[in-house]
Amino acid sequence: MVVIFVPKETVAGEMRVAAVPETVKGMQKLGLLMQVEHGAGAAAGFADRDYATAGATLVDAMARAGADIVLGIQPPNPEQASGQKAGSLLICTLTPGSCLPSIRALRDNKVTAMGLEFMPRITRSQKMDILSSQATCGGYQAVLLAAVHLPKMFPLMMTAAGTLTPARVLVLGAGVAGLQAISTARKLGAIVEANDIRPAVKEQVESLGAKFVDTGAPPDAETKGGYAKETTQEFLKRQRETLTSHIAQADVLITTALVPGRKAPVLVTAEMRKAMKPGSVIVDMAAGQGGNVEGTVAGEHVVVDGVKILGDSNLPAQKAADASRMFARNVHGFLGEFVKDGQVELDFDNEILAAVTIVHDGKVRHEPTAQALAARGN
Repeated sequence: MVVIFVPKETVAGEMRVAAVPETVKGMQKLGLLMQVEHGAGAAAGFADRDYATAGATLVDAMARAGADIVLGIQPPNPEQASGQKAGSLLICTLTPGSCLPSIRALRDNKVTAMGLEFMPRITRSQKMDILSSQATCGGYQAVLLAAVHLPKMFPLMMTAAGTLTPARVLVLGAGVAGLQAISTARKLGAIVEANDIRPAVKEQVESLGAKFVDTGAPPDAETKGGYAKETTQEFLKRQRETLTSHIAQADVLITTALVPGRKAPVLVTAEMRKAMKPGSVIVDMAAGQGGNVEGTVAGEHVVVDGVKILGDSNLPAQKAADASRMFARNVHGFLGEFVKDGQVELDFDNEILAAVTIVHDGKVRHEPTAQALAARGN
């Protein structure tokens, strides 16, 4: 029987878990034997007894070495990667450009490693899309963080002490995270504006009660998969000029622009940021990939020119219970793609498996990662 191991995450600040009791039950229906490390779900609110009740066997970290499939949130460190048995599967987020030593260890150990962030955006894979599910949690948490740090309240209030005007929120990027941020900010009573280089999202922005700030769109603003593409410096310059006046009026700025596999584009320069009022708050959701705002420090809260910049790089982990539920359901859906009657059947003609498999049979299939390793002499 195929054995799945679910580890306790070891990266600092990571409180999510890749399987929850609900999905443990579902994976057993696929004919899989579930092993969960002691304490794996504790930080997200899932007790060991809940996993045991769902049918999982509780084990220690050493069980990774004997598992056929390892599920995770974050990439393993090189030691963990080296400890996984040859021919086994690793399913997690890999961000291969930032964990090359681990990719090398997985390759040398002949582990098949799958990066769920490379899931193609096709109808059939929607239930497996971790980027969308985790962006939903991140966009929600970004607004809550801003509300906590902003020295004024979000909604319009008519009080005996006078009228309090609503906060003004500007969201840059109207993908899943941005749309969730818009929705949450509107529910808290803020006046919301949003911008995106993809004109097709204007209707979605307005349907949530926000005003769309139109800065035009460059040719080929998005990929076939629906992701925003990196734009030219000329377009960014024009976009910044238009946005500066809107940024100056905002109490809260939330930036969400990411280009898969690339450093995040700088949307807000230091000069643009200086236009903001003292006490304003910026939540840079791209902090972990370099940031959309000049002055962002990944993982830190800093005050620059009187503006507080929040560089939290793992917002979904701050809503670990629901983020874990969504991630685990994505993983369960993905396993159903290639686990049949308790057996693993990998078919790389399947466009989903082909897209997410970074390493297989001692070879790096993801070309940019293979090039990066080659450049290092690996």
